[in-house]
Amino acid sequence: MGDFNVALVIVAAVVSVVVLLVSFYLLINYQHPDDANQAYFPKLVVVLGLSVAAISILMLPADVANRQACRHAIYNGACNLTLPMKTLWLIVYIVDAILVFLVIPFAMFYYEGDQDKTVGQRLKSALIWVFCSALVCALCLGILYTLIGKVDFTVRHLSSSVQTFPTSWNGFSNSQPCISPLTKQCDAYLAPASSQTTWTMRTSFPEYVVALATIVGSVLFTIFGGVGIACLPLGLISSFVRRPKAVITRSQYIKEATELGKKARELKKAAEALHQEERNGKKDRKWRKNVKSVEKELLLLEDDMQALEEMYPQGEQAEATWAITVLSYLGKLVLGVVGLIISIAWVAHIVIYLLIDPPLSPFLNEVFIKLDSIWGLLGTAAFAFFCFYLLVAVIAGEMMLGLKLVFITIHPMKWGATLMNSFLFNVGLILLCSISVIQFCSTAFGYYAQATAAQEIFGHTLESLRGIKYLYKYNVFQYGFVALAIITLFYYSCFGWRKKRHTGRFQLSS
Repeated sequence: MGDFNVALVIVAAVVSVVVLLVSFYLLINYQHPDDANQAYFPKLVVVLGLSVAAISILMLPADVANRQACRHAIYNGACNLTLPMKTLWLIVYIVDAILVFLVIPFAMFYYEGDQDKTVGQRLKSALIWVFCSALVCALCLGILYTLIGKVDFTVRHLSSSVQTFPTSWNGFSNSQPCISPLTKQCDAYLAPASSQTTWTMRTSFPEYVVALATIVGSVLFTIFGGVGIACLPLGLISSFVRRPKAVITRSQYIKEATELGKKARELKKAAEALHQEERNGKKDRKWRKNVKSVEKELLLLEDDMQALEEMYPQGEQAEATWAITVLSYLGKLVLGVVGLIISIAWVAHIVIYLLIDPPLSPFLNEVFIKLDSIWGLLGTAAFAFFCFYLLVAVIAGEMMLGLKLVFITIHPMKWGATLMNSFLFNVGLILLCSISVIQFCSTAFGYYAQATAAQEIFGHTLESLRGIKYLYKYNVFQYGFVALAIITLFYYSCFGWRKKRHTGRFQLSS
Protein backbone atom coordinates (compact mmCIF):
# COMPACT_ATOMS: atom_id res chain seq x y z
CA MET A 1 0.00 0.00 0.00
CA GLY A 2 2.78 2.44 0.87
CA ASP A 3 4.54 1.73 -2.41
CA PHE A 4 1.36 2.56 -4.30
CA ASN A 5 1.03 5.85 -2.46
CA VAL A 6 4.63 6.83 -3.23
CA ALA A 7 4.06 5.97 -6.89
CA LEU A 8 0.98 8.21 -6.93
CA VAL A 9 3.00 11.16 -5.60
CA ILE A 10 5.72 10.55 -8.21
CA VAL A 11 3.17 10.34 -11.04
CA ALA A 12 1.55 13.59 -9.87
CA ALA A 13 4.93 15.37 -9.93
CA VAL A 14 5.82 14.02 -13.38
CA VAL A 15 2.41 14.94 -14.85
CA SER A 16 2.74 18.49 -13.50
CA VAL A 17 6.07 18.91 -15.33
CA VAL A 18 4.60 17.44 -18.54
CA VAL A 19 1.62 19.83 -18.33
CA LEU A 20 3.98 22.79 -18.00
CA LEU A 21 5.97 21.68 -21.07
CA VAL A 22 2.78 21.19 -23.11
CA SER A 23 1.62 24.69 -22.12
CA PHE A 24 4.89 26.14 -23.43
CA TYR A 25 4.45 24.14 -26.65
CA LEU A 26 0.93 25.47 -27.20
CA LEU A 27 2.07 29.05 -26.56
CA ILE A 28 4.97 28.83 -28.99
CA ASN A 29 2.93 27.27 -31.81
CA TYR A 30 -0.27 29.29 -31.41
CA GLN A 31 1.21 32.76 -30.86
CA HIS A 32 1.05 35.37 -33.61
CA PRO A 33 4.35 36.36 -35.29
CA ASP A 34 3.72 39.97 -34.19
CA ASP A 35 4.06 38.84 -30.54
CA ALA A 36 7.39 37.08 -31.04
CA ASN A 37 10.17 38.27 -28.68
CA GLN A 38 7.81 40.58 -26.76
CA ALA A 39 4.80 40.55 -24.40
CA TYR A 40 6.67 38.27 -21.99
CA PHE A 41 4.42 38.91 -18.99
CA PRO A 42 1.19 37.99 -20.84
CA LYS A 43 2.95 34.87 -22.14
CA LEU A 44 3.93 33.90 -18.59
CA VAL A 45 0.30 34.35 -17.52
CA VAL A 46 -0.87 32.20 -20.45
CA VAL A 47 1.51 29.36 -19.55
CA LEU A 48 0.56 29.54 -15.88
CA GLY A 49 -3.16 29.68 -16.68
CA LEU A 50 -3.06 26.73 -19.09
CA SER A 51 -1.04 24.71 -16.56
CA VAL A 52 -3.46 25.45 -13.69
CA ALA A 53 -6.48 24.61 -15.88
CA ALA A 54 -4.98 21.31 -17.05
CA ILE A 55 -3.83 20.33 -13.56
CA SER A 56 -7.27 21.14 -12.12
CA ILE A 57 -8.90 18.81 -14.66
CA LEU A 58 -6.37 16.06 -13.96
CA MET A 59 -6.82 16.42 -10.21
CA LEU A 60 -10.23 14.73 -10.29
CA PRO A 61 -8.81 11.47 -11.75
CA ALA A 62 -5.94 11.85 -9.25
CA ASP A 63 -8.52 12.25 -6.48
CA VAL A 64 -10.15 8.98 -7.55
CA ALA A 65 -6.77 7.22 -7.61
CA ASN A 66 -5.93 8.75 -4.24
CA ARG A 67 -9.14 7.29 -2.80
CA GLN A 68 -8.39 3.87 -4.31
CA ALA A 69 -4.95 3.89 -2.64
CA CYS A 70 -6.70 3.49 0.72
CA ARG A 71 -9.46 1.19 -0.47
CA HIS A 72 -7.93 -1.91 1.15
CA ALA A 73 -6.20 -0.17 4.05
CA ILE A 74 -6.63 -1.97 7.38
CA TYR A 75 -5.26 0.83 9.56
CA ASN A 76 -5.00 4.60 9.09
CA GLY A 77 -1.20 4.64 8.99
CA ALA A 78 -1.28 2.87 5.64
CA CYS A 79 -2.63 6.06 4.05
CA ASN A 80 -0.16 8.58 5.43
CA LEU A 81 1.56 9.02 2.06
CA THR A 82 -1.56 9.84 0.04
CA LEU A 83 -2.03 13.31 -1.40
CA PRO A 84 -3.88 15.92 0.74
CA MET A 85 -6.47 16.40 -1.98
CA LYS A 86 -8.83 18.79 -0.19
CA THR A 87 -5.99 21.21 0.56
CA LEU A 88 -4.71 20.88 -3.01
CA TRP A 89 -8.20 21.55 -4.41
CA LEU A 90 -8.53 24.77 -2.42
CA ILE A 91 -5.02 25.95 -3.36
CA VAL A 92 -5.57 25.33 -7.08
CA TYR A 93 -8.93 27.04 -7.17
CA ILE A 94 -7.85 30.04 -5.14
CA VAL A 95 -4.98 30.46 -7.64
CA ASP A 96 -7.56 29.98 -10.41
CA ALA A 97 -9.75 32.77 -9.01
CA ILE A 98 -6.77 35.14 -8.60
CA LEU A 99 -5.71 34.54 -12.21
CA VAL A 100 -9.23 35.01 -13.60
CA PHE A 101 -10.26 38.11 -11.66
CA LEU A 102 -6.91 39.90 -11.14
CA VAL A 103 -3.89 38.74 -13.13
CA ILE A 104 -5.47 38.06 -16.54
CA PRO A 105 -7.50 41.33 -16.58
CA PHE A 106 -4.31 43.24 -15.69
CA ALA A 107 -2.39 41.53 -18.50
CA MET A 108 -5.20 42.23 -21.00
CA PHE A 109 -5.53 45.90 -19.98
CA TYR A 110 -1.77 46.32 -20.29
CA TYR A 111 -1.50 44.48 -23.62
CA GLU A 112 -4.46 46.29 -25.20
CA GLY A 113 -3.38 49.71 -23.91
CA ASP A 114 -2.70 52.54 -26.32
CA GLN A 115 0.69 51.82 -27.90
CA ASP A 116 1.38 55.55 -28.11
CA LYS A 117 1.51 55.74 -24.29
CA THR A 118 4.65 55.03 -22.31
CA VAL A 119 5.13 51.76 -20.40
CA GLY A 120 4.53 53.59 -17.12
CA GLN A 121 1.26 55.07 -18.35
CA ARG A 122 0.02 51.69 -19.57
CA LEU A 123 0.96 50.08 -16.25
CA LYS A 124 -0.82 52.84 -14.32
CA SER A 125 -3.98 52.50 -16.43
CA ALA A 126 -4.01 48.69 -16.08
CA LEU A 127 -3.45 48.86 -12.31
CA ILE A 128 -6.30 51.36 -11.88
CA TRP A 129 -8.72 49.14 -13.78
CA VAL A 130 -7.66 46.02 -11.88
CA PHE A 131 -7.78 47.79 -8.52
CA CYS A 132 -11.32 48.98 -9.17
CA SER A 133 -12.35 45.50 -10.29
CA ALA A 134 -10.68 43.88 -7.26
CA LEU A 135 -12.34 46.37 -4.89
CA VAL A 136 -15.79 45.63 -6.30
CA CYS A 137 -15.18 41.85 -6.13
CA ALA A 138 -13.86 42.07 -2.56
CA LEU A 139 -16.86 44.11 -1.40
CA CYS A 140 -19.31 41.70 -3.04
CA LEU A 141 -17.53 38.68 -1.58
CA GLY A 142 -17.35 40.20 1.89
CA ILE A 143 -21.01 41.23 1.96
CA LEU A 144 -22.26 37.91 0.59
CA TYR A 145 -20.05 35.85 2.90
CA THR A 146 -21.19 37.84 5.93
CA LEU A 147 -24.89 37.63 5.11
CA ILE A 148 -25.38 34.22 3.48
CA GLY A 149 -22.03 32.43 3.70
CA LYS A 150 -23.61 29.42 5.36
CA VAL A 151 -24.52 25.87 4.38
CA ASP A 152 -27.82 24.22 5.32
CA PHE A 153 -27.57 20.45 5.63
CA THR A 154 -30.80 18.47 5.88
CA VAL A 155 -30.37 15.89 8.65
CA ARG A 156 -32.62 13.44 10.48
CA HIS A 157 -32.42 12.85 14.22
CA LEU A 158 -32.45 9.11 14.86
CA SER A 159 -32.76 7.39 18.22
CA SER A 160 -33.89 4.08 19.62
CA SER A 161 -34.86 2.66 22.96
CA VAL A 162 -32.47 0.61 25.08
CA GLN A 163 -32.97 -3.14 25.20
CA THR A 164 -31.42 -5.77 27.42
CA PHE A 165 -28.24 -7.16 25.87
CA PRO A 166 -29.09 -10.62 24.46
CA THR A 167 -27.47 -13.71 25.93
CA SER A 168 -27.82 -15.68 22.71
CA TRP A 169 -27.53 -14.73 19.01
CA ASN A 170 -29.43 -17.69 17.67
CA GLY A 171 -32.58 -15.67 17.05
CA PHE A 172 -30.96 -13.23 14.60
CA SER A 173 -31.04 -13.80 10.83
CA ASN A 174 -31.53 -11.92 7.56
CA SER A 175 -35.26 -11.90 8.15
CA GLN A 176 -34.85 -11.00 11.85
CA PRO A 177 -31.98 -8.46 12.17
CA CYS A 178 -33.41 -6.66 15.20
CA ILE A 179 -34.41 -7.54 18.72
CA SER A 180 -38.00 -8.77 19.14
CA PRO A 181 -40.75 -7.84 18.73
CA LEU A 182 -39.61 -5.95 15.57
CA THR A 183 -39.10 -8.27 12.65
CA LYS A 184 -37.35 -6.25 9.94
CA GLN A 185 -37.10 -2.70 11.27
CA CYS A 186 -35.18 -1.21 14.16
CA ASP A 187 -36.50 1.67 16.29
CA ALA A 188 -34.28 4.31 14.65
CA TYR A 189 -35.64 3.42 11.23
CA LEU A 190 -39.15 4.25 12.37
CA ALA A 191 -38.30 7.88 13.13
CA PRO A 192 -41.22 10.24 12.35
CA ALA A 193 -41.11 12.94 9.69
CA SER A 194 -40.73 15.59 12.39
CA SER A 195 -37.27 14.20 13.19
CA GLN A 196 -35.95 15.80 9.96
CA THR A 197 -34.31 19.16 10.58
CA THR A 198 -31.75 21.58 9.11
CA TRP A 199 -28.20 21.78 10.41
CA THR A 200 -26.66 25.18 9.65
CA MET A 201 -22.96 26.00 9.78
CA ARG A 202 -20.72 28.68 8.29
CA THR A 203 -18.52 27.53 5.44
CA SER A 204 -14.85 28.49 5.21
CA PHE A 205 -14.01 31.58 3.16
CA PRO A 206 -11.82 29.70 0.61
CA GLU A 207 -14.65 27.25 -0.03
CA TYR A 208 -17.07 30.15 -0.44
CA VAL A 209 -14.80 31.83 -3.01
CA VAL A 210 -14.59 28.55 -4.94
CA ALA A 211 -18.38 28.18 -4.75
CA LEU A 212 -19.12 31.66 -6.15
CA ALA A 213 -16.49 31.23 -8.87
CA THR A 214 -18.18 27.94 -9.72
CA ILE A 215 -21.55 29.67 -10.07
CA VAL A 216 -20.13 32.27 -12.49
CA GLY A 217 -18.31 29.56 -14.40
CA SER A 218 -21.43 27.36 -14.46
CA VAL A 219 -23.44 30.07 -16.23
CA LEU A 220 -20.75 30.44 -18.91
CA PHE A 221 -20.22 26.69 -19.07
CA THR A 222 -23.95 26.05 -19.57
CA ILE A 223 -24.15 28.56 -22.44
CA PHE A 224 -20.86 27.95 -24.24
CA GLY A 225 -20.57 24.27 -23.33
CA GLY A 226 -24.15 23.48 -24.35
CA VAL A 227 -23.64 25.13 -27.73
CA GLY A 228 -20.12 23.76 -28.14
CA ILE A 229 -20.95 20.14 -27.33
CA ALA A 230 -23.02 20.12 -30.54
CA CYS A 231 -21.19 22.57 -32.81
CA LEU A 232 -17.70 21.13 -32.13
CA PRO A 233 -18.24 17.78 -33.93
CA LEU A 234 -20.79 19.16 -36.39
CA GLY A 235 -18.42 21.99 -37.32
CA LEU A 236 -15.67 19.49 -38.14
CA ILE A 237 -18.04 17.39 -40.22
CA SER A 238 -19.46 20.43 -42.04
CA SER A 239 -15.94 21.62 -42.90
CA PHE A 240 -15.41 18.25 -44.61
CA VAL A 241 -18.72 18.62 -46.46
CA ARG A 242 -17.71 22.14 -47.66
CA ARG A 243 -14.12 21.13 -48.48
CA PRO A 244 -12.58 22.14 -51.82
CA LYS A 245 -13.28 19.29 -54.25
CA ALA A 246 -10.59 20.09 -56.81
CA VAL A 247 -7.76 22.50 -57.62
CA ILE A 248 -8.93 25.68 -59.39
CA THR A 249 -7.31 27.21 -62.46
CA ARG A 250 -4.87 30.13 -62.41
CA SER A 251 -7.45 32.53 -63.89
CA GLN A 252 -9.96 31.59 -61.19
CA TYR A 253 -7.29 32.11 -58.55
CA ILE A 254 -6.43 35.60 -59.88
CA LYS A 255 -10.12 36.56 -59.98
CA GLU A 256 -10.76 35.40 -56.40
CA ALA A 257 -7.53 36.96 -55.12
CA THR A 258 -8.47 40.30 -56.69
CA GLU A 259 -11.84 40.26 -54.93
CA LEU A 260 -10.19 39.43 -51.60
CA GLY A 261 -7.68 42.25 -52.15
CA LYS A 262 -10.52 44.74 -52.60
CA LYS A 263 -12.15 43.43 -49.45
CA ALA A 264 -8.89 43.76 -47.52
CA ARG A 265 -8.48 47.39 -48.60
CA GLU A 266 -12.03 48.19 -47.52
CA LEU A 267 -11.40 46.65 -44.10
CA LYS A 268 -8.11 48.51 -43.73
CA LYS A 269 -9.82 51.80 -44.51
CA ALA A 270 -12.59 51.02 -42.00
CA ALA A 271 -10.07 50.05 -39.32
CA GLU A 272 -8.14 53.30 -39.83
CA ALA A 273 -11.37 55.29 -39.49
CA LEU A 274 -12.24 53.49 -36.25
CA HIS A 275 -8.72 54.05 -34.91
CA GLN A 276 -9.07 57.75 -35.62
CA GLU A 277 -12.40 57.84 -33.78
CA GLU A 278 -10.74 56.11 -30.82
CA ARG A 279 -8.03 58.77 -30.73
CA ASN A 280 -10.72 61.44 -30.68
CA GLY A 281 -12.37 59.76 -27.69
CA LYS A 282 -15.48 58.72 -29.60
CA LYS A 283 -15.98 55.20 -28.21
CA ASP A 284 -19.75 54.97 -28.03
CA ARG A 285 -22.10 52.06 -28.69
CA LYS A 286 -22.01 52.59 -32.46
CA TRP A 287 -18.18 52.52 -32.39
CA ARG A 288 -18.13 49.21 -30.52
CA LYS A 289 -20.66 47.74 -32.95
CA ASN A 290 -18.50 48.79 -35.89
CA VAL A 291 -15.39 47.31 -34.26
CA LYS A 292 -17.22 44.01 -33.86
CA SER A 293 -18.29 44.12 -37.52
CA VAL A 294 -14.72 44.76 -38.68
CA GLU A 295 -13.39 41.93 -36.48
CA LYS A 296 -15.98 39.54 -37.86
CA GLU A 297 -15.30 40.50 -41.48
CA LEU A 298 -11.55 40.23 -40.92
CA LEU A 299 -11.95 36.74 -39.47
CA LEU A 300 -14.08 35.68 -42.44
CA LEU A 301 -11.54 37.23 -44.82
CA GLU A 302 -8.74 35.20 -43.25
CA ASP A 303 -10.82 32.04 -43.66
CA ASP A 304 -11.46 32.89 -47.33
CA MET A 305 -7.76 33.50 -47.91
CA GLN A 306 -6.87 30.17 -46.33
CA ALA A 307 -9.52 28.40 -48.46
CA LEU A 308 -8.17 30.07 -51.61
CA GLU A 309 -4.63 28.95 -50.82
CA GLU A 310 -5.90 25.41 -50.29
CA MET A 311 -7.70 25.38 -53.65
CA TYR A 312 -4.65 26.65 -55.54
CA PRO A 313 -1.46 25.24 -53.97
CA GLN A 314 1.72 26.84 -55.29
CA GLY A 315 5.43 26.07 -55.27
CA GLU A 316 7.49 23.04 -56.13
CA GLN A 317 5.59 20.82 -53.70
CA ALA A 318 2.10 21.78 -54.96
CA GLU A 319 0.93 18.19 -55.39
CA ALA A 320 2.17 17.19 -51.94
CA THR A 321 0.46 20.26 -50.44
CA TRP A 322 -2.83 19.31 -52.08
CA ALA A 323 -2.49 15.73 -50.80
CA ILE A 324 -1.91 17.05 -47.25
CA THR A 325 -5.01 19.27 -47.62
CA VAL A 326 -7.15 16.29 -48.64
CA LEU A 327 -5.82 14.22 -45.73
CA SER A 328 -6.45 17.05 -43.27
CA TYR A 329 -10.12 17.20 -44.26
CA LEU A 330 -10.39 13.43 -43.93
CA GLY A 331 -8.87 13.83 -40.46
CA LYS A 332 -11.53 16.44 -39.62
CA LEU A 333 -14.21 13.99 -40.72
CA VAL A 334 -12.80 11.26 -38.46
CA LEU A 335 -12.46 13.63 -35.50
CA GLY A 336 -15.95 14.96 -36.16
CA VAL A 337 -17.49 11.48 -36.14
CA VAL A 338 -15.59 10.52 -32.96
CA GLY A 339 -16.56 13.84 -31.36
CA LEU A 340 -20.19 13.31 -32.34
CA ILE A 341 -20.17 9.92 -30.59
CA ILE A 342 -18.65 11.49 -27.46
CA SER A 343 -21.15 14.37 -27.52
CA ILE A 344 -24.09 11.96 -27.85
CA ALA A 345 -22.65 9.87 -24.99
CA TRP A 346 -22.34 13.00 -22.82
CA VAL A 347 -25.91 14.20 -23.47
CA ALA A 348 -27.32 10.69 -23.03
CA HIS A 349 -25.42 10.27 -19.76
CA ILE A 350 -26.73 13.60 -18.42
CA VAL A 351 -30.31 12.61 -19.22
CA ILE A 352 -30.04 9.02 -17.98
CA TYR A 353 -28.02 9.63 -14.82
CA LEU A 354 -28.77 13.22 -13.75
CA LEU A 355 -32.14 14.38 -15.07
CA ILE A 356 -34.12 11.18 -14.51
CA ASP A 357 -34.77 10.45 -10.83
CA PRO A 358 -33.98 7.76 -9.91
CA PRO A 359 -31.25 7.25 -12.56
CA LEU A 360 -32.00 4.62 -15.18
CA SER A 361 -28.38 3.44 -15.22
CA PRO A 362 -24.89 4.54 -14.07
CA PHE A 363 -23.98 4.40 -17.81
CA LEU A 364 -20.51 5.99 -18.23
CA ASN A 365 -19.72 5.37 -14.56
CA GLU A 366 -19.89 1.63 -15.23
CA VAL A 367 -17.80 2.05 -18.37
CA PHE A 368 -14.98 3.72 -16.41
CA ILE A 369 -15.14 1.10 -13.67
CA LYS A 370 -14.90 -1.73 -16.21
CA LEU A 371 -11.98 0.01 -17.94
CA ASP A 372 -10.23 0.27 -14.57
CA SER A 373 -10.70 -3.47 -14.10
CA ILE A 374 -8.93 -4.07 -17.43
CA TRP A 375 -6.00 -1.79 -16.59
CA GLY A 376 -5.63 0.44 -13.55
CA LEU A 377 -5.27 3.77 -15.39
CA LEU A 378 -7.48 3.06 -18.43
CA GLY A 379 -10.69 4.20 -16.78
CA THR A 380 -8.91 7.19 -15.23
CA ALA A 381 -7.56 8.22 -18.66
CA ALA A 382 -11.02 7.91 -20.26
CA PHE A 383 -12.49 9.90 -17.38
CA ALA A 384 -9.93 12.70 -17.88
CA PHE A 385 -10.57 12.68 -21.65
CA PHE A 386 -14.31 13.24 -21.18
CA CYS A 387 -13.57 16.17 -18.85
CA PHE A 388 -11.10 17.75 -21.30
CA TYR A 389 -13.61 17.34 -24.10
CA LEU A 390 -16.03 19.61 -22.25
CA LEU A 391 -13.37 22.35 -22.03
CA VAL A 392 -12.72 22.15 -25.78
CA ALA A 393 -16.48 22.33 -26.36
CA VAL A 394 -16.60 25.56 -24.30
CA ILE A 395 -14.04 27.22 -26.62
CA ALA A 396 -15.93 26.00 -29.71
CA GLY A 397 -19.19 27.39 -28.32
CA GLU A 398 -17.61 30.75 -27.54
CA MET A 399 -16.27 30.99 -31.09
CA MET A 400 -19.64 30.17 -32.66
CA LEU A 401 -21.63 32.57 -30.49
CA GLY A 402 -18.96 35.25 -31.00
CA LEU A 403 -19.66 35.15 -34.73
CA LYS A 404 -23.45 35.26 -34.27
CA LEU A 405 -24.03 37.63 -31.33
CA VAL A 406 -22.99 41.28 -31.26
CA PHE A 407 -22.34 41.51 -27.49
CA ILE A 408 -19.80 38.63 -27.46
CA THR A 409 -16.26 39.55 -28.49
CA ILE A 410 -14.51 37.34 -31.05
CA HIS A 411 -11.28 35.80 -29.82
CA PRO A 412 -10.20 33.16 -32.36
CA MET A 413 -7.56 30.55 -31.56
CA LYS A 414 -5.55 29.83 -34.71
CA TRP A 415 -2.36 27.85 -35.13
CA GLY A 416 0.46 30.37 -35.55
CA ALA A 417 -1.90 33.36 -35.68
CA THR A 418 -3.33 33.93 -32.18
CA LEU A 419 -2.82 37.39 -30.72
CA MET A 420 -1.98 37.56 -27.04
CA ASN A 421 -5.22 39.28 -26.03
CA SER A 422 -7.20 36.42 -27.60
CA PHE A 423 -4.89 33.97 -25.85
CA LEU A 424 -5.50 35.66 -22.50
CA PHE A 425 -9.26 35.82 -23.02
CA ASN A 426 -9.53 32.13 -23.89
CA VAL A 427 -7.24 31.11 -21.03
CA GLY A 428 -9.42 33.11 -18.63
CA LEU A 429 -12.52 31.44 -20.05
CA ILE A 430 -10.89 28.01 -19.71
CA LEU A 431 -9.87 28.73 -16.11
CA LEU A 432 -13.30 30.01 -15.14
CA CYS A 433 -15.09 27.10 -16.77
CA SER A 434 -12.60 24.49 -15.51
CA ILE A 435 -14.01 24.85 -11.99
CA SER A 436 -17.50 24.24 -13.33
CA VAL A 437 -16.32 21.34 -15.48
CA ILE A 438 -14.87 19.65 -12.39
CA GLN A 439 -18.07 20.25 -10.43
CA PHE A 440 -20.14 19.03 -13.39
CA CYS A 441 -18.00 15.90 -13.81
CA SER A 442 -17.95 15.12 -10.09
CA THR A 443 -21.76 15.20 -10.18
CA ALA A 444 -22.21 13.42 -13.51
CA PHE A 445 -19.73 10.69 -12.51
CA GLY A 446 -20.68 10.65 -8.84
CA TYR A 447 -20.83 6.84 -8.77
CA TYR A 448 -17.27 6.54 -10.14
CA ALA A 449 -15.85 9.48 -8.14
CA GLN A 450 -17.61 8.75 -4.85
CA ALA A 451 -15.94 9.42 -1.49
CA THR A 452 -13.42 11.87 -3.00
CA ALA A 453 -12.35 15.27 -1.70
CA ALA A 454 -13.91 16.87 -4.80
CA GLN A 455 -17.30 15.47 -3.87
CA GLU A 456 -16.90 16.81 -0.34
CA ILE A 457 -16.29 20.33 -1.70
CA PHE A 458 -18.58 20.38 -4.73
CA GLY A 459 -21.16 17.77 -3.73
CA HIS A 460 -21.78 18.53 -0.07
CA THR A 461 -20.78 22.17 0.52
CA LEU A 462 -21.66 23.72 -2.84
CA GLU A 463 -25.01 21.99 -3.23
CA SER A 464 -26.02 22.99 0.32
CA LEU A 465 -24.84 26.61 0.13
CA ARG A 466 -27.54 29.06 1.16
CA GLY A 467 -28.99 31.05 -1.72
CA ILE A 468 -27.71 28.92 -4.61
CA LYS A 469 -28.41 25.35 -3.58
CA TYR A 470 -31.70 25.35 -5.50
CA LEU A 471 -29.81 25.79 -8.79
CA TYR A 472 -28.29 22.37 -8.16
CA LYS A 473 -31.29 20.83 -6.42
CA TYR A 474 -33.45 21.32 -9.52
CA ASN A 475 -30.63 20.66 -12.06
CA VAL A 476 -30.96 24.10 -13.66
CA PHE A 477 -27.53 23.99 -15.32
CA GLN A 478 -27.99 20.43 -16.61
CA TYR A 479 -31.36 21.25 -18.17
CA GLY A 480 -29.90 24.40 -19.77
CA PHE A 481 -26.92 22.47 -21.09
CA VAL A 482 -29.06 19.79 -22.76
CA ALA A 483 -31.57 22.35 -24.11
CA LEU A 484 -28.85 24.45 -25.77
CA ALA A 485 -27.23 21.33 -27.22
CA ILE A 486 -30.55 20.31 -28.83
CA ILE A 487 -31.19 23.85 -30.14
CA THR A 488 -27.70 23.97 -31.66
CA LEU A 489 -28.27 20.57 -33.27
CA PHE A 490 -31.46 21.83 -34.95
CA TYR A 491 -29.68 25.03 -36.03
CA TYR A 492 -26.89 23.08 -37.69
CA SER A 493 -29.40 20.75 -39.32
CA CYS A 494 -31.16 23.72 -40.92
CA PHE A 495 -28.41 26.27 -41.59
CA GLY A 496 -25.00 24.96 -40.58
CA TRP A 497 -24.12 22.98 -43.68
CA ARG A 498 -24.37 25.86 -46.17
CA LYS A 499 -21.29 27.93 -46.89
CA LYS A 500 -22.08 31.63 -46.74
CA ARG A 501 -20.70 33.92 -49.41
CA HIS A 502 -20.04 37.46 -48.22
CA THR A 503 -20.37 39.78 -51.17
CA GLY A 504 -20.85 43.49 -51.58
CA ARG A 505 -18.96 46.47 -50.29
CA PHE A 506 -18.31 46.63 -46.55
CA GLN A 507 -19.45 49.82 -44.87
CA LEU A 508 -19.47 51.03 -41.29
CA SER A 509 -22.87 51.70 -39.74
CA SER A 510 -23.65 55.37 -39.42
